[in-house]
Amino acid sequence: MATDRLKLLFYQIAASGVLPARWFEPDLPPLQARAAITGRLHLEVVSHCWQYSHLLIYQLSSLVLFPPRDMDLTMTVFYCPEDAATAALLGFFADQRVPGVRWNWQPLPRQALFRRSIGRNRAALATTADWVWFTDCDLMFREGCLDALSDLLQGRQEALFYPDEERCTDLLEAENPMLGSGRQSPTVLDIGAEVFTSLYPTRATGPLQIAHGDVCRAVGYCRHIRVYQMPVESFAKCHEDRAFRWLLRTRGEPLKLPGVYRIRHVHKGRYSGSETHKRLRTRLRALKDRR
Repeated sequence: MATDRLKLLFYQIAASGVLPARWFEPDLPPLQARAAITGRLHLEVVSHCWQYSHLLIYQLSSLVLFPPRDMDLTMTVFYCPEDAATAALLGFFADQRVPGVRWNWQPLPRQALFRRSIGRNRAALATTADWVWFTDCDLMFREGCLDALSDLLQGRQEALFYPDEERCTDLLEAENPMLGSGRQSPTVLDIGAEVFTSLYPTRATGPLQIAHGDVCRAVGYCRHIRVYQMPVESFAKCHEDRAFRWLLRTRGEPLKLPGVYRIRHVHKGRYSGSETHKRLRTRLRALKDRR
């Protein structure tokens, strides 16, 4: 609808800092009101998956292969039962017993899943964790990542953090063996680190947003921006990541965190429309990456 497009444009402009964030989220707890938790922390990782089970398998496997020793972790995945491959994968991992890790599968109608901030907002408001890592299903937590994170977050009260380095693949084609392996029967899969190179984020982008639990419980995830909480018929672009940073009044604080890996891929399973339209978007994505 044209009205919704105008609303989305308005909030994209507002989130650039043109308007004060306090007009839209007045309840952000001040620094001194946030708990400075030490000791064994509880982290909730919030992911979502639609037709990306071949990527999610690596994320969940990373928690089986490299579980945290010094923190408790809740792995929350929003999915739609219509996505049979993802449902089967989650069923397999539900049977994997990993010390310190609790699986938390959250089904949604696909229209709600297609607006990523809906699941993130529900998780943020309901979390009991000390910290919440909002991420995508193509990100992995490899050796040393989570225990290093536990050390770095001891006693911290800032609203938002992000890793200052992520190890990424090139844009992989759909027929790449790595992606093909993920499409086989559910199993625990590892991946060779030699195909990854380092990128250096400068802000807490969508898959790299680590937020204080008290902040999440107080403000949710863009909870007052109605257009970001409305279901849609096709996967919505994730402009709300920027709005979340704006509402928290920060780009995030960098953390020197090892073991953050991400699989980048050309073909987007969430693309909708004709095959011609999907192929065009895939080509444009590849050209943008080369540039």
